Amino acid sequence: MTHPCAKLVTTVTNVVPIEAALQEVQRGAVEILPEEDLGPRLRAGRPLRVKAGFDPTAPDLHLGHTVVLTKLRQFQDLGHQVIFLIGDFTGRIGDPSGRHATRRALDREEVARNARSYTDQIYKILDPDRTEVAFNSTWMDKMSAADLVRIASHYTVARMLERDDFRQRSSAGHPIAIHEFLYPLVQGYDSVALRADVELGGTDQRFNLLVGRHLQTAYGLEPQIIMMMPILEGTDGVQKMSKSLGNVIGIADPPGEMFGKLMSLSDPLMWRYLDLLSLRPARDIDGWKREVESGANPRDVKVRLAEEIVTRFHGATAAHDAHRDFVTRFRDRALPDQVPERTVAGAAEGIAIANLLKQAGLTASTSEALRLIAQGAVRIDQERLSDPALRLWPGTTHILQVGRRRIAKVSIV
Repeated sequence: MTHPCAKLVTTVTNVVPIEAALQEVQRGAVEILPEEDLGPRLRAGRPLRVKAGFDPTAPDLHLGHTVVLTKLRQFQDLGHQVIFLIGDFTGRIGDPSGRHATRRALDREEVARNARSYTDQIYKILDPDRTEVAFNSTWMDKMSAADLVRIASHYTVARMLERDDFRQRSSAGHPIAIHEFLYPLVQGYDSVALRADVELGGTDQRFNLLVGRHLQTAYGLEPQIIMMMPILEGTDGVQKMSKSLGNVIGIADPPGEMFGKLMSLSDPLMWRYLDLLSLRPARDIDGWKREVESGANPRDVKVRLAEEIVTRFHGATAAHDAHRDFVTRFRDRALPDQVPERTVAGAAEGIAIANLLKQAGLTASTSEALRLIAQGAVRIDQERLSDPALRLWPGTTHILQVGRRRIAKVSIV
């Protein structure tokens, strides 16, 4: 069954040496299955159909969501056919991945509203003229009960219970609704309908992606290669990017705020963001690493990252202005030559900023810290702190400043 809007392309438009193309598409991937098939598939001489599916469960995207989109763009720039699949049907089932309880299904209106928001946002990364947008309701809404039973006949309950979250819930006596078994089957069938050569997804989607390979084989198709991308850490460098953790960079953040957050990344995290989010060729990033190893200032590389990301979502003029404003603020708030260094013990769940300020000796109490945060008198890494609920994590180091005179470089261990 082929998606009615599928565009079959017979020639690769961008001629790139295979080894360079392999290096580009493999960059940042956690796992490729089967990896040995990727090179021959790229050498096949035709554009690959590269699919990624997104359930429209929330209206706004952050940089963590764009890791897979960035990889899609890299395939697109190599001349391959990109399919952005909106799971408007699967969204009404609810993805059980990583859940210890049945996930609430979305209603049709929520799904439609969020889907519209997604299509507005994805073209900040993908080329609209070279992107096929598909909705899995196109084929699933037309299926009869008998059609769905035939799909289900290709998979066993025993195989379903090999999935970690299902197995854990079954062992703990927690309920698993039958409709949750349908989710990976429908996602897998999407790859049949779209005749996908490659499917991208996060590491939490491994089971579902493998179901797609299994069903393609059952329907007489060559099974897709699956490529799993990592979950991006937030600005703290420890926890996954999440609005609830206060470590998020939203793609709708104002240009200056986005630029400042990217400049606040640690040097190791900067390289990870470049690997996962930059569209610069891998050879450029490798060259920058060699320059830094030879003594170049990593801040210059961070500026390139920040300019690229802000340009992507706000345009070149906004990125230029954000860079200029950042330099001005940095110059005006230049740190003293000698900044006292302090070490504070953290915990696995992080340490609240007010408590950290107290333990670092920058405030007399947590209540004073909270009051000064509310007054706008506290800066972290030279950016004004506005979130009194911020938590910071072991293994990170920050410049904390209270007013003009109280300042310390604080390492959390």
